[in-house]
Parts: sequence; structure tokens; C-alpha cells
Amino acid sequence: MSPDTHVVVLAAGQGTRMKSVWPKVLHQLSGRCLIDYVLQTADSLAPETITVVVGHRGDQIRKHLGARRNLEVVVQEPQLGTAHALQQSEPVLRGRSGTLVLLSGDVPLLRPETLLRLTETHRRAKAAATVVTATVDRPYGYGRIVRTGGRIVRIVEERDASPAERQIREINSGIYAFDLEPLFDALRGVASQNAQGEYYLTDLVGIYRRRKLPVETIMVAHPDEIRGINSRTELAEVSRIVRQNKNEELMAAGVTLVDPATTYIDPDVEIGADTVIHPGVVIQGQTRIGGACEIQAHARIVDSTIGAHVSVNSFCLIVGASVADGAAIGPFAHLRPESAVGEKAHVGNFVELKKTTLGAGSKANHHAYLGDATIGANVNIGAGTIVCNYDGQTKHRTSIEDDAFIGSDTQLIAPVTVGRGAYVGTGTTVRESVPPGALAVSAGKQRNIEGWVARKRGTDVKTKTGKTATVKT
Repeated sequence: MSPDTHVVVLAAGQGTRMKSVWPKVLHQLSGRCLIDYVLQTADSLAPETITVVVGHRGDQIRKHLGARRNLEVVVQEPQLGTAHALQQSEPVLRGRSGTLVLLSGDVPLLRPETLLRLTETHRRAKAAATVVTATVDRPYGYGRIVRTGGRIVRIVEERDASPAERQIREINSGIYAFDLEPLFDALRGVASQNAQGEYYLTDLVGIYRRRKLPVETIMVAHPDEIRGINSRTELAEVSRIVRQNKNEELMAAGVTLVDPATTYIDPDVEIGADTVIHPGVVIQGQTRIGGACEIQAHARIVDSTIGAHVSVNSFCLIVGASVADGAAIGPFAHLRPESAVGEKAHVGNFVELKKTTLGAGSKANHHAYLGDATIGANVNIGAGTIVCNYDGQTKHRTSIEDDAFIGSDTQLIAPVTVGRGAYVGTGTTVRESVPPGALAVSAGKQRNIEGWVARKRGTDVKTKTGKTATVKT
């Protein structure tokens, strides 16, 4: 923890251009809310305090943040501009000294290295304020940095800028470092005489200059780093940047992406070298994938752990599950949360696992539902097998021990146990546990009832005597 560093995140804006009932900072970007990116970057400074200023639907933001350590939430109501928003943090920071780093909750791409350079520059210069800037080709919508003799003298907002000032391509990022000592007194000097009738934080630069307090700037080399998100279009554009950065990182580490443009991988995903990812794959959350795997087209994997040398065939859905080394999944398989597939096990076409462990070397290759089951090693699950785990009120577990064989079209009425090495015949309904080494069957001897179809339909049939008779139902 750095005892002289404090972070304030502005997250009170409604984001009207998003056209959403949700606060802008809670919109998702590659699997995480915008504000989560900002807070993760803030954590790199190890600040003593973090304060989030909320306004529009602030209760939703507060709920999302939960009981996060060293974090305070304050409310800006009504929303009267950025200077007014920062003022709401004064009760939290009163009596403290050091550096306040101000971040925007809708700027997710800012790097920890930039924050470190910001604080180091600010302290080295003993500045009252340090502003992060960038030079862009199209500065529309951003505040412009006005300089005299190379020194920043003020920041002018787009709506208040003259035609000449609008030609300036150096923009304000909305990211600052402030010395806490003069900050809140200076904020009380900000007026609202502007196009929007709001209290602009950018006016602090002019106030500090008039008070002969030093103001510094640092410029980022890549403007995308300070891009704010104000619309669904901008959200999609930044999402593309995040995906591209992740894909380049993975490919540099030895992962093959057959078509990076159609591969969606979240930032926190880890993938081992020599794994091949085919087009249309989506890998999300905290997923970990080992080396030398092959993930075929249009599979989706979420918050799961995949071992090495695993094959995931097309159109599989794996959520909150684990798959051990050498296993094969799919195509069209569904692994639901708390399921585990053992080493070299097979889960095949249209097989669904729910809270089920499938042991090493076991196979469920066709059309099966296995729910709330513990299945041992080297077990064969025949096509059409169903574990009937729900009695209408309670879920029950089924146990199938090592080396058992479950014939096709079997129903296992939980709770039951199929013992080690036991066989269950095709079409059996298992209502009682099967002892080890036993054969379980529930169907009687087959009977053929001659003439049944004709009697059912009321059609002519030929009898054993060769005579023709009409049988009516």
C-alpha cells in the first residue's frame, strides 16, 4: 500500500448515448465491466484509498463493487459536472496528504505503466496538477490543450472552443494527478459560466496558473489508451482493440489462431503453446487451456480448465467445468458447471454433463444426459442413457463404479449405485443398486403377437388357414 497515493474514479455519468437503463460503467467489454478495467489499473499503484463517485443508478454500481477492500463509494446528486463530482470525495480525503490520481470509469485501456509515469512526473516536478494528454488526428469531442511557450495554460472544452482552438490536435484525457493540499480549496473557485452550465474540472488549470502553482503534462504515445466509451459504436471499437491485443499476445506466446478476426478471447484467459484455435471460437472469463490442444470451430468455453492435448470438437459448450489431459469432447457436447472429465475420457455427440465426474478412460459417446453423477474409470455409457436425478422436489446422486458397462437406452433412477465391473442391459430401468460384477436387466422375454397390426387398423388379414377375413375394431 502506498500511503500517499489516493485514487478517485468518476462514474456518475448517465451515458445518454448508450441508450441504456444500465450505468455506462457497467457495460461489458470482453467479459468485464468497464469500471473493472479501471479499478484493476488503479490497483497497480497500490493506493491507500480508492473512491468511486456514482450518480445515475448508483445503487447498481455499488452492488457490483460489493465489499471491495479500501474502496469508498460517494454519491454525486445532482450531476453538475466533473469538478462538482470530484468535490464529493472531499469527506473521504479530508485531512489526508499526498497525490490524488483521478480516473474516468469509462476509459478502460489505460495502462499501469502510464499511471506510474504520471505519478513519478507529478512528484518529481512538485506540481499542483499533472494532466495526461494525447495528440490525435480527429480531436472532435475532446477538450483541447492550449499552450503558450510550450507550457499548458488552460484546457478548453469542445463546446466552448473558438474555431482556432478546435484546430488543436492535443487533447485532454480526463486523467490527472493532483496534489491534495490545494485541491479542494481550488475546486471551490470553479465557476459554471460555460456552454453547459456545469463546473468543469478543466478550469483548475487556469486557476492554478493564476495562483502561480505548477501544472505539468505527460503525453501518451498511443491515443487508444485514453479512449473513452460514450456509445455502443465506441464500445464495439474498443472491444475490437482489446481482442486484437489479446490475440497478438497469444500468438507471440506460441498459440495458433487460424482466423484471429473471428476468434474472441477474453483478457484473463491463459492458453498454452502449440494449441490451435479454429475460427468462431469464444473463450471467456478465467479459462485456462493447456498446451497442444485443438479447439475446433464455434466452440465456446467459459470459466473452465482444460488440460494438455485435449480435443474440443465443433459446437461444444463448456461452462465452469474441468477437462483433464488427453480427453476428447464433442462435437455438440455440453459440459455444465461443476462437471469434470477425466484423463483420456470421451464425451461425444449430444452428451450433456451436469455436476458430473466422468473418470479416466470412460466414454459417453452418443446422446446421453448425465446429471449429479460420479462415474469411475473405464466406464462405457451407451447411447440414449439418462440419469434421472430429479424426483420433482430433490436432486439425487448416482454412482457408477470403475469398469462398469451401461447399455444403450438405460434409465438410472437416482439415487442408485452401479457396482464395479457390473453390466446394465440395453433398455433397462435401474431402480435399485446393482452389485459389483452383476448383470441388471428389467425387460421381460420378447413376445411377438401375430395379427396385432391388422386388428388395430381394422384391415383384411390372411389367417393361418389361408382364408381372408375382415377384422374391424
